[in-house]
Amino acid sequence: MTTTDATRSTGSQPRLQDDHGATDAAGPDRATTLLATMTLDEKAAQLVGYWLDQDGVVAPMQGEMAAAADGRTLADITRDGIGQFTRVYGTRPVEPDDRAAWLWAEQRRLTRETRLGIPALVHEECLTGLAAWKAATFPTPLAWGAAFDPDLVEQVGAAIGASMRQLGVHQGLAPVLDVVRDPRWGRVDECIGEDPYLVGTVGTAYVRGLQAAGVDATLKHFLGYSASQAGRNHAPVHAGPREVADVYLPPFVMALRDGGARSVMNSYAEIDGVPVAANGELLTGLLRDELGFDGTVVADYFSVAFLEVMHGIAADRGEAAALALEAGIDVELPTGDAYLAPLVERVRAGLLDEALIDRAVLRVLRQKERLGLLDPQAFEDEPPTGIDLDTPLHRSLAKQLAARSLVLLSNDARGTAAPVLPLRAGASVAVIGPNADRAEALQGCYSFANHVLASHPDLPLGFAIPTVREAMVDALGEDAVRFAAGCAVTGSDRAGFDDAVAVAAASDVAVVVVGDQAGLFGRGTVGEGNDTESLDLPGVQRELVEAVVATGTPTVMVLLTGRPYAIGWALDGDGVAGADAGDGVAEAGHGAGGSLRPAAVVQAFFPGEEGGTAIADLLTGAASPSGRLPVSLPRAAGAQPYTYLHPRLGGPSDVTAADSTPVRPFGFGLGYTSFAYDDLVVDASVRSDAGFEASVTVHNTGSRDGEDVVQLYGHDVHGSVTRPEVQLLGYARVALAAGESTRVRFRVPVQRFAFTDRRMRKVVEPGDVQVWVASHAAASRPGGPVPAGGIVASGDGPVRHPVPGSATERATVAVTGPVHEVTLDDPRVVEWSVG
Repeated sequence: MTTTDATRSTGSQPRLQDDHGATDAAGPDRATTLLATMTLDEKAAQLVGYWLDQDGVVAPMQGEMAAAADGRTLADITRDGIGQFTRVYGTRPVEPDDRAAWLWAEQRRLTRETRLGIPALVHEECLTGLAAWKAATFPTPLAWGAAFDPDLVEQVGAAIGASMRQLGVHQGLAPVLDVVRDPRWGRVDECIGEDPYLVGTVGTAYVRGLQAAGVDATLKHFLGYSASQAGRNHAPVHAGPREVADVYLPPFVMALRDGGARSVMNSYAEIDGVPVAANGELLTGLLRDELGFDGTVVADYFSVAFLEVMHGIAADRGEAAALALEAGIDVELPTGDAYLAPLVERVRAGLLDEALIDRAVLRVLRQKERLGLLDPQAFEDEPPTGIDLDTPLHRSLAKQLAARSLVLLSNDARGTAAPVLPLRAGASVAVIGPNADRAEALQGCYSFANHVLASHPDLPLGFAIPTVREAMVDALGEDAVRFAAGCAVTGSDRAGFDDAVAVAAASDVAVVVVGDQAGLFGRGTVGEGNDTESLDLPGVQRELVEAVVATGTPTVMVLLTGRPYAIGWALDGDGVAGADAGDGVAEAGHGAGGSLRPAAVVQAFFPGEEGGTAIADLLTGAASPSGRLPVSLPRAAGAQPYTYLHPRLGGPSDVTAADSTPVRPFGFGLGYTSFAYDDLVVDASVRSDAGFEASVTVHNTGSRDGEDVVQLYGHDVHGSVTRPEVQLLGYARVALAAGESTRVRFRVPVQRFAFTDRRMRKVVEPGDVQVWVASHAAASRPGGPVPAGGIVASGDGPVRHPVPGSATERATVAVTGPVHEVTLDDPRVVEWSVG
């Protein structure tokens, strides 16, 4: 795919009208011409946002940082113009038609009544869909990663962008490209996964979709935010420069260079004592000088002021503004707490060169010009009416993405019985659990419902979102479904256990839906500010599951969560997995220690408005599961932070009694059929500046149609610095009918093996690399073949925690030639084809 320019002219584009001499300028010098006419106050006004509504709490320390308008009118506040309007639709519930009419009128006032006539750029959150009342809610980004389907995510991004552009929104604060390192961090549900390549390919697809609709994407959070100490929000980051370059940076490089992203947002964190918001080496030296970025850098909310009040490196707001502006932050969001009076006063006092303001203003004006905000016909059309933010297209895409993101973690056969899933026809089902009949449980932290509407409990969600219970009733009929909540997501109240046990005992199958409640800053179990010290299921939910399992009724545990939890008890009992039962399922029962565990476990990462229906389809067999884990399933909180991309001493070994091996590895997922791989053919050698081909035959060896995520892995045998034991090189989602086989071909740029060497250069070194195809990251043993369908594990030591999986033998490719220093023009993406 090619990057699509976000520029377009439509009737809904804003217009410029300036009766003071700047109206007729056009072409590429329009921004420069405007800049030359601006006063210092007018320049500063273009570098800030204005937050019209600040009800509730949707940003860190919002109450402490909120600035009063002192009774001034919006016309007075914006007399010098304004750079951005902050979340016009997304701060409180507003009727889309009414708000659009207000916005068009306000933009016309800015163009007609301010001296320069420059409209405001409007930004909104759009991580799980446009975060506005009555707008479609898509699966959370962790579900994007689980789907392993960039093309579908691109379509979702385009649909979200179309809604935003219709409303007069120009910039979306997404995607999040932070690479997961610690599931205790509350913002994991905003992330795509733990592998930089997966994050980069999926995140870039979202950028392309959003920008194809004419909305600028904003990459966040640049850089290293997810490496915060102990998984605590805003905590210091202690990552070395090589880890930053090789793990946290690559997704941004892909989204900028391959996706053409137009905006970047800084991280709140500090790296080695330097807050990113004041780090010119990152925001200018790396982002602009090395990567060639020429768009706008916007501040994460209040992060400029945080240089004073949180980091303590600025004495006052003026110094904070100077530090941020000099480092490379162009626009202060959500308001002008530092970039207005404090910044202007510093310039007038001779403490800051006005050229730094000019640099940022020129970037802002060029962004507005490209988006059509300086068009003489801007906002001369009528505002949209009859706005539908949840169209059949939205719902169709939401359902497809939800369905492909669901991960089947276990599906046990009891003795000679068939696996519990899919449910047999005519079975009565007890639907139990605190997340079984709550629409909010299907939505992520940045959904409007959990981000904003939680502060307006009397208002409806404004769109259809069937719960799991409702979707099961739709699928099976009212008479076949019984319900009991059992307990709440949090707390220790077990009063509902008896009802839950009773409905389970009276049913053929029990489906227990447990997990998280997304929210902000303590209002929930996951989400921004909702970090955790434990990776146990919140509250007494595990006890509820075990009480239901103890009835003897075959039990399915469905997890609706925003992070992976330590659920080894539900998968392996005491940690020892069952034997392979064929067709991608494992034999069940109790663990060796007698622990009760469910017959099947389904992981759903906040699957959105069609998630309940997608789960019902999976349970009843109307759809076959095909999601794969985008993050490792942790063994314990004490094993964190963890990544499957670890060097040899990052995994289990005889030199430590601690075991960080995940319960289920990155890339793992079962289905209702099984797949096998053979006949791997790989080029024997490749130059260090070229690419090689790997091809494999994929077989659907089961009795049902299904989709497989074919995963190509690699390992650099000897490097000048330690290398991961396993590394995802590429992946392909392939649909096969029962008994069908196909050939999948990967074209791999050898740059996929690049790393930062001891001289801090990104290089590809000559030497041997290993390549293989596997069903997940642990499905191989270094140095030896693994039979298809066998029990496999990672590491050279004893097989401590085997999981079902299949893999080809490892093939060796000789990388020849001199050390190749990677450039931005080198290919980064693995291409694949089928047939």
